[in-house]
Amino acid sequence: MSAGTTTARISQRISAIAESATLAVDAKAKALKAAGRPVIGFGAGEPDFPTPDYIVQAAIEAAGQPKYHRYSPAGGLPELKKAIAEKTLRDSGYQVDPSQVLVTNGGKQAVYNTFATLVDPGDEVIIPTPFWTTYPEAIRLAGGVPVEVFAGPEQGYLVTVEQLEAAVTDRTKILLFVSPSNPTGAVYSPEQVAEIGKWAASKGLWVVTDEIYEHLTYDGVEFTSIATAAPELGDKVVILNGVAKTYAMTGWRVGWMIGPADVIKAATNLQSHATSNVSNIMQIAAAAALTGPLTAVDEMKVAFDRRRKAIVAGLNAINGVECPTPTGAFYVYADVRGLLGKEFETSNGPVRPETSAELATLILDEVEVAVVPGEAFGPSGYVRLSYALGDDDLAEGVRRIQEFLGKAK
Repeated sequence: MSAGTTTARISQRISAIAESATLAVDAKAKALKAAGRPVIGFGAGEPDFPTPDYIVQAAIEAAGQPKYHRYSPAGGLPELKKAIAEKTLRDSGYQVDPSQVLVTNGGKQAVYNTFATLVDPGDEVIIPTPFWTTYPEAIRLAGGVPVEVFAGPEQGYLVTVEQLEAAVTDRTKILLFVSPSNPTGAVYSPEQVAEIGKWAASKGLWVVTDEIYEHLTYDGVEFTSIATAAPELGDKVVILNGVAKTYAMTGWRVGWMIGPADVIKAATNLQSHATSNVSNIMQIAAAAALTGPLTAVDEMKVAFDRRRKAIVAGLNAINGVECPTPTGAFYVYADVRGLLGKEFETSNGPVRPETSAELATLILDEVEVAVVPGEAFGPSGYVRLSYALGDDDLAEGVRRIQEFLGKAK
């Protein structure tokens, strides 16, 4: 290196990545709690239930078998890939061969692998917004350009074909589709799913569909896989999924992607250099989850449904807050635009938050309740709260928010 030449310590590619806002909020809440503060966290999408016993037992038994102490195929254990293929047919009516499955270290690696495999520099990916915070970062890492299409509460946080049509350019390659949605809890009807899928096929687009909340729907609302609803898409579909949300297995880190054989082969090659195989013990636990009963899932849904109704009612009781009732996942996405610019009396004097990020900081500082601001998922003016925490914490957290926000002037 010649004299006077300097290089950045961190690459531009990695420097451009924003920290996961949901994990950051959760980490801050947990740090405050560890310091003895009575913080209540609505940040992370993490069920408060333990992983069902039969899944834990499968992992314990697998840990005692020497064959699982060794490297295994980078793409996943054959028994788990078979279970995923069978589960996909059972739940989505979509038939795939186990060779079309790649087992990943959680759903996030499935997201990363997919965009790294499909996206070339400059390719555009349409993202219905509000979006999960990781999607645009994974797209940018691959050199792609996220194109946000915003649907507000006025339209149930559901984008229309007309909006998607307006976003298409000659650089568009992929439509990202998520139903049920994180962060809004919105679920597209079977008719809407089919219409959007047919439109994407007519444009020659790939569809990447994240179906990790497929089992978490309420009020008789159906989950519909776009892969099944729009056969016109052919093999230009990649399904992302995992065991984290359905089976209360967020810490086990097992996800997967399903797609055409050439895409899965390429993504497997990538993973072989990045992480190699997912922990064998975790894979066996995931196989037990997918082949076992859905009884525990149904029991969790009863609790989630109860909490969903309670949090929506509690937030809508606050002047300036509008909270649509979600029909999927375990989040509410509250419109707080009516509170921005209002005056709040704090320990440091009056404060007027102008953004939802400032409002979320205020709520954490003043009443020790953690929520995630809309800036993490798209435009300012909204906050996301997970209702996957316990009933008592939920009630106390909502009470604190009501008491504080109710004093807005």
